[in-house]
Amino acid sequence: MEIIHVSAECYPVAKAGGLGDVVGALPKYQRAEGHVAKVVMPMYRTKFLFENQFEVVHKGRTHLHNFWFDYTVIKEKTNRLGFDLYLVDILGLLDREKIYGYGDDTERFIAFQIAVLDWINAWQHIPDVIHVHDHHTALIPFMLQHCYAYREKLGGIATVLTIHNAQYQGQTGMDKTVLIPEWDLYKRGLLEWAGALNPLACGIRCAWRVTTVSPTYLEEMRASAAGLEALLEYEKGKCSGILNGIDPVVWDPLTDVYFEDHYSIDTVEEGKQKSKLLLCQRFNLDPRKPLITFIGRLVGEKGADLIPQAIEDSFYYIGRKMNFLILGSGFPSVENRLQAMRDLSRGDYNTFIGYDEGLSHLIYAGADFILMPSRVEPCGLNQLYALRYGTVPVVRNTGGLHDTVIDFGDKNGYGIRFNHATVGDMTHGIWRSVELYNQPQKLYEIRQRMMALDFSWQASVRAYLDLYERMRKGE
Repeated sequence: MEIIHVSAECYPVAKAGGLGDVVGALPKYQRAEGHVAKVVMPMYRTKFLFENQFEVVHKGRTHLHNFWFDYTVIKEKTNRLGFDLYLVDILGLLDREKIYGYGDDTERFIAFQIAVLDWINAWQHIPDVIHVHDHHTALIPFMLQHCYAYREKLGGIATVLTIHNAQYQGQTGMDKTVLIPEWDLYKRGLLEWAGALNPLACGIRCAWRVTTVSPTYLEEMRASAAGLEALLEYEKGKCSGILNGIDPVVWDPLTDVYFEDHYSIDTVEEGKQKSKLLLCQRFNLDPRKPLITFIGRLVGEKGADLIPQAIEDSFYYIGRKMNFLILGSGFPSVENRLQAMRDLSRGDYNTFIGYDEGLSHLIYAGADFILMPSRVEPCGLNQLYALRYGTVPVVRNTGGLHDTVIDFGDKNGYGIRFNHATVGDMTHGIWRSVELYNQPQKLYEIRQRMMALDFSWQASVRAYLDLYERMRKGE
């Protein structure tokens, strides 16, 4: 089977969040199962581009309404990612360092999708499945079926849309529909949702199957999906939740390339302590206290705006019995408050504003607990990385966090859960963390239990392959 993944992100080429991690791993394990899996993404001007070898495999010319453009498709030569990687270049649109955040993002990603289909339309064969990810590529199922240039040859290709986060839908004015290659105007309703061109809604309507990244998130979206609730309820027959996995090669404390003091399930206590000492020395923290961390985007969706007050309340009500280390960037107001709190540290708080992949790995290795107070968490990967590294996740009971973390107070539990995205609930979770840290034998047993869990891609890959096979059989 030949599977084409089309995405705006893929680790380690370009990554802004969990989407990049998923697209960087899923095709590799599909290929390991004997299938042909390829990734097609924009050719951003990232470090990966300049440090690896590529060859040109196609040049084409097409148009975005009245704007004609040339595009180039290049392929990574060495297959170093474990699958075929193709980058699409469009000068003036995709030749930028950042993935998102430009005023012409609508034009950029529509042009990218057009170039991808124009290229595939020139192939001598037809792939079995085109798997698109999030709104940046969600117009492809519509274009395959209803754009005159593609539908005759490519209209029968099975399509899957994976929703990694329904809060981001790519909405724009309906006037932007002129950018889409000539299409059947009777199908205008498939593009429109709530008076706007909504790529994600269009993808939900037009893809053969729709998946989300955890079963619980699929259920939650039917009640809260930024305006798509009714659509998801209507289309529920073709929707399924498939839990994300993690790449056990990249995320392995025994071989991790980002730190030196490796450890296994048998040496977890000694190994974590060494990494913890490095972190405490670097950030002026007390290694005798539990180290509680947050890694991620400092945005409301992640509950990051609650963190400063929760830290202050913890110091006030629990006492200065713990360290906090924050790694991330996002809302300026949250960044500024977290930075200002450093002046009040007594060797028990610090923050790193920005993102550093190597530092994140070291934090997973050296931290005792990781906070995830998310308001919305479709799957969550941070808690899976933490479990792999023996770091106890302290999570809000929502989405994929509900599906992957069992409270240590329950049978066979290994994490800490709280029910509401509030300062009070998070502070209570922090208090439970401190209490658990002061029971070293229990903490050791929990670390052993969590590190023995298997959240690799194997089960998820089988679920996706089964989905593809059912589509091919018309089921």
